[in-house]
Amino acid sequence: MAVKIRLKRLGKIRAPYYRVVVADSRTRRDGRVIEEIGKYHPTEEPSYIDISSERAQYWLGVGAQPTEQVLALLKVTGDWQKHKGLPGAEGTLRRKGDAAADATAAAEAVAAADADAELRKAKAAEKKAAADADAAKAAKASDESASSDDAAASSDEA
Repeated sequence: MAVKIRLKRLGKIRAPYYRVVVADSRTRRDGRVIEEIGKYHPTEEPSYIDISSERAQYWLGVGAQPTEQVLALLKVTGDWQKHKGLPGAEGTLRRKGDAAADATAAAEAVAAADADAELRKAKAAEKKAAADADAAKAAKASDESASSDDAAASSDEA
């Protein structure tokens, strides 16, 4: 009997979710199965993938052939690499908790960027204040020199 590991579709129209099942290759897509070994919900973010690694390893070991879609899921969970003895058996599966950690890291990065921007604004304000003070001193000095020139000119006339 040719055994396949494939997806069994459940859910509503435009709201699918799947069960990862082991079934005879000649049965219908949603027909009778030998064993259900996992779940896959593609509409969630990140996609929910829950495959029993022990059962997947067993069925791969006895010769069950995964479909392309299930093969991709097995690679994400690391079960295919484990079966083939390849590096990367930990898989690349993202978890919902990771998304929360990513969100907190992003919030921290935004806060750090805001603090950095405030620091740059403060430095720019100090620099501008110093430049204004220098300009005021220069203007005052030029006024004094102009008034001293006027005083000298008026004393020459007298």
